Amino acid sequence: MTKRTVVLMPGDGIGKVVLPEAVRVLEAAGFEADYVHADIGWEFWCKEGNPLPQRTLDILEKHKISLFGAITSKPKAEAAKELDPSLRDKGYVYYSPIVGLRQHFNLDICIRPCKTFKGNPLNFIRRGKGGAVEEPEVDVVVFRQNTEGLYGGVEWTDPPDEVYAALKTHPKMARFESAPKEELAISTRIFTKKACERIIRAAFEYAKKFGYSSVTLCEKPNVIRETSGMMRAIAMEMAEEYKPIRFKETNIDAQMMWMTKNPENYGVLVSGNMFGDIVSDGFAGLVGGLGFACSANIGEDVAIFEPTHGSAPIYAEFDPCIVNPMAMILSACMMLDHIGEMELAQKVRNAVAKVVEDGKVRTYDMLKMSGSQGVVKDGAASTGEMADAVIDCL
Repeated sequence: MTKRTVVLMPGDGIGKVVLPEAVRVLEAAGFEADYVHADIGWEFWCKEGNPLPQRTLDILEKHKISLFGAITSKPKAEAAKELDPSLRDKGYVYYSPIVGLRQHFNLDICIRPCKTFKGNPLNFIRRGKGGAVEEPEVDVVVFRQNTEGLYGGVEWTDPPDEVYAALKTHPKMARFESAPKEELAISTRIFTKKACERIIRAAFEYAKKFGYSSVTLCEKPNVIRETSGMMRAIAMEMAEEYKPIRFKETNIDAQMMWMTKNPENYGVLVSGNMFGDIVSDGFAGLVGGLGFACSANIGEDVAIFEPTHGSAPIYAEFDPCIVNPMAMILSACMMLDHIGEMELAQKVRNAVAKVVEDGKVRTYDMLKMSGSQGVVKDGAASTGEMADAVIDCL
């Protein structure tokens, strides 16, 4: 095993708790690495006016691979109020640092596996014939275009005159003529052919490599005709290269219904940025929720692996912390896969699966308790105890 350098970006709140636990699990599994800390998050916004300092970008540029914890993000006005007084009214504007990382390094391929662990009390169940209770096995991997669309950041409130004039050339802008320009808020949804081709090909290649029988495009081309339409046309053409993998398509609204009727019918899904975010959270809810939701952000040179949960700062103050570290541990497994340590990744996943199936150690979410400090006394495992259980299996 080649010793690696991995950049650790704990970020905010529970990110500072779950990331060290994941590193403990990696070390117990036999993964050897030099770990380099990098600054990111709310603390650096407040005291520097930048939640993603240039020094962090430089470290990532050098080492390429990172594990990331969680980020606190707040609306524009609230963020401005928390700036150090010496930085206020100087033009600083808060932007999500994880979105900034995706765009700076063009981490355009986001992968979010949503897979059932046997014995997880949070798994989706449904009524079958004769009222029988069924627990379908969910094995869905969502490929989300990560840098464009509604998250591209091209938006205005009270758009500049030249932007407003250009928009008025579109006939459908006529319905907004009665609204004063200063009362308009506009966000764009920009897709490029190159980015669509990359994410769709990545989805088909993943299905081919890991034996998934279908790739489903989840968009809304009957209404959002240009952007969703571009993805659909590219996917339909590319599907011809990947037979016998079946190409399917669903509209995002219908997909949110069907995922709770027949989730076992889906394998690899591919979507634009916003719809990919929505559908991946939906499927994550069927396999245990955010405590099990891992993800990868992959570019041509840099890759960052993170749980999809937020920073939940109130839980970070608990002693002991009660949050489920599985999403962070599984994100670390995705990192191992990416750098070619597939056997080691599977070793850790097997340990996670055994802990979940045994059911002897469960965090408060798995016990369906409310998130309060007292849950540990009531039998819930702390964050560290859950990581200990995985380590014991290893």
